Amino acid sequence: MRFSSFPGVFVSACGLLAAVSCLSAQPPAPEAPAPRVVQGIPPRTAPTEYISQGTVGKITIGAEFMGHSVPTPQATFTTEEYVCVEVGLFAAPGTKLVIKPEQFSLRVNGKKQALPSQAYELIFHNLKDPEWEAAQAIKAVEKSKTSLNGSGGGGGGLGGGGQEDKPAPPKMKIEERRAMEAKVLKASFPEGDRPLPQAGLLYFQYGGKTKGLKSLELLYEGPAGKAAIALQP
Repeated sequence: MRFSSFPGVFVSACGLLAAVSCLSAQPPAPEAPAPRVVQGIPPRTAPTEYISQGTVGKITIGAEFMGHSVPTPQATFTTEEYVCVEVGLFAAPGTKLVIKPEQFSLRVNGKKQALPSQAYELIFHNLKDPEWEAAQAIKAVEKSKTSLNGSGGGGGGLGGGGQEDKPAPPKMKIEERRAMEAKVLKASFPEGDRPLPQAGLLYFQYGGKTKGLKSLELLYEGPAGKAAIALQP
């Protein structure tokens, strides 16, 4: 009788209970992915530890051409479509400088148009891990030997043309690829108003063979001024 005397209150209470029940039954919202942070790499002891050096204002730049290799502190990767330059900026203690990858470009073989620095994300689609590929090749050979021994030498693995079938090249798992990309991201050249020294990797689009390089110049244009540093191809 009490509930029938206040039908509106009864319905509202039921609706409230139902809403609370639905909210509690919903799964928790997924956590946002951790932001990607470019940290750079530890600067070398001094600019002279790099093959090439140059000065601009009170800043000394050390640089070394790495070819198609992408050397990170954890592992060295490769990319066929880009070349990499390791750069370190040095100055007196307490010096700060606004730095960006876009402040650098690469002049190849004396051409008037220099190659602009490229974002690290662009090299990911072409990034390879030589050590991982070598390990996969060893596994493939061992698997092939096991397969042949198990077949009793009855011609297993041979196609209709009498040649051994080549397995499809292995692909990295998504977790492995993300781990590789994270290493490159962290080693890339940092940006912002930072205390010196700072160091990191710069990337320039060049798919040719490094043997064909006759001259290289790393160009800098930023708050410290302008500089051109001859690199050793």
